[in-house]
Amino acid sequence: MMMIIFPFGAKFSIRNLRFTLPTTPKPLFIVTPLYEFQIQATIYCSKEHGMQIRVRSGGHDYEGLSYVSEVPFVIIDLINLRSITVDTENCTAWVQAGATIGELYYRIAVKSRTLGFTAGVAPTVGVGGHFSGGGYGMMSRKYGIAADHIVDARLIDVNGRILDRESMGEDLFWAIRGGGGASFGVILEWKIKLVAVPENVTVFTVKRTLEQNATKLVHRWQYVADKLDDELLIRVFIRSVNTKFNHDDGKKTIQASFTSLFLGGVDRLLPLMQESFPELGLLKEDCIEMSWIESVLYFAGFPSGKAIDVLLNRTAQWRLHFKGKSDYVKDPISENGLKGIWEYFSEDEKLQGVDILFSPYGGRMSEILESETAFPHRSGNIYNIHYMVYWVEEGRAASEMHISWIRRLYSYMTPFVSKSPRAAYSNYRDLDLGVNNPSYTEASKWGVKYFMNNFNRLVHVKTMVDPANFFRNEQSIPPVPGKKSGG
Repeated sequence: MMMIIFPFGAKFSIRNLRFTLPTTPKPLFIVTPLYEFQIQATIYCSKEHGMQIRVRSGGHDYEGLSYVSEVPFVIIDLINLRSITVDTENCTAWVQAGATIGELYYRIAVKSRTLGFTAGVAPTVGVGGHFSGGGYGMMSRKYGIAADHIVDARLIDVNGRILDRESMGEDLFWAIRGGGGASFGVILEWKIKLVAVPENVTVFTVKRTLEQNATKLVHRWQYVADKLDDELLIRVFIRSVNTKFNHDDGKKTIQASFTSLFLGGVDRLLPLMQESFPELGLLKEDCIEMSWIESVLYFAGFPSGKAIDVLLNRTAQWRLHFKGKSDYVKDPISENGLKGIWEYFSEDEKLQGVDILFSPYGGRMSEILESETAFPHRSGNIYNIHYMVYWVEEGRAASEMHISWIRRLYSYMTPFVSKSPRAAYSNYRDLDLGVNNPSYTEASKWGVKYFMNNFNRLVHVKTMVDPANFFRNEQSIPPVPGKKSGG
């Protein structure tokens, strides 16, 4: 009945190998509590001895902020706090913060074929961080993001109190739905409202290379992606591939993969596509009807026919060195602008892996007010861009080369994306945007990119609940200097 305390580092939950190097700062201890009071004890002890706390649920932290710090620190790893209770009668569930998205999807599916949840596609992502930062996924045009469906929560604050929605108050409850939980306390569990899904959905992935008119198709997609039927979401993955033409040895080209979920049958989907995006040339044979939970496996990259209990496996399908960045697009990028992106893929033959993902907004995303939750990226955004560069080999040279490449691409994108501020998605954490050093003024530079007009309200909430800034990391919400808690 005792919690487990590991001295120094355990690497199981670290998804980004950039933070497994011998030179990476290690925690003094990793605490894996079995009970909530053990988290309270860890907070008391850390405050007493001047140690920081980092909280880890799934470990998919782009900059390692949940398990790396330059000062003495302790990790609270919530891997043992992952129970899920699904109430199909009331269409709700309580989900402990250490559970993964995959575990949640599985527990819903074994109870109901017509209930689901709107969150991300990577099954090993922990709900603690994912939900508190927003939680975008394949049903977001229909239902919004995960944070939009949180109806209650329990957390431990800086004083060790366990609070629910009523006792924490609406300001703090607002802040942890999109503003990140780690700035305000330790999230214990979420109560979520489940969403209706049809017994069968339709998926498709249509791949087109530059030689197959990919540039014009991606350009056209921008004009329809956020205006399609709300039950239809089409993402675009951009990758460099090797292919063969005219029986030669193959050449490098760009491939755009149009990947879609439609909350209905193929006979309804095909007329919608013919009306709104006929240029793609979608055929019935491109489409697969399946249950919603089978679509979860499809988008996670599992092979057809895989049993759904694979979602209970917390071991990530991949562990690589990677660097990610994000943008928001409000006006379609020209064909020449897109061609400029393609050129970056062939800039360096040593690049080991690049993915660029365009995720459409519109639908329900545009109907919710920017101030409704702390997640602000709503009306006016056509799509989000997620840039990812990854590599296998260790060493400073490989790391610097790949990170330099993605920074150059990000600089190239400046004229084509949102401005004043150039917005970013906080779940794609990016320390290039700035850190909490040395002042609140510096923090506001990255803060408004993630949280737009909601940043100042987040600062106000932080000042009220944690004025001494105990719960902090390089991009946590700062309190106003010198202000005291209101109680």
